Amino acid sequence: MINKVTLIGNLGRDPEIRHLEGGTAVAKFSLATNESYRDRSGEWKTETEWHDIVCWRQLAERAAKDLHKGSMVYIEGKITHRKWQDKEGKDHYSTEIVANTMRLLDKREGNGNRSVGYGDSFPGNEGQIAGRSDFGSAPPPSSADNDDLPF
Repeated sequence: MINKVTLIGNLGRDPEIRHLEGGTAVAKFSLATNESYRDRSGEWKTETEWHDIVCWRQLAERAAKDLHKGSMVYIEGKITHRKWQDKEGKDHYSTEIVANTMRLLDKREGNGNRSVGYGDSFPGNEGQIAGRSDFGSAPPPSSADNDDLPF
């Protein structure tokens, strides 16, 4: 079974960071993703989805330090659902993305690279996206490849 979410979007607000009693850092922020399409009349429409992102430990510290409202970021993680009660005992439900990889996609001052970021907070994620020129694109298939398709 797989629970994996990949998002690229812009922060809706600066990350909020807090530290639990044991000193564990947790950061939360909202991320906006956009989808553009043509409606029935042929006009372009853009819909925005908002996602609640949660980062833990070193990733939370980095989010609080380096991310700001409007920053473009790549997030990889898992979707979670929580139920909690307020002080009056009323049930509330939350859907969040718990990030395990984060890459800042904004240009840094004095740096012409577009894909600059993190991932070294979690073993095995080093270099997953940063420095890749093929991120988000694939070469078009040749017409010879299409002749072998069974449909």
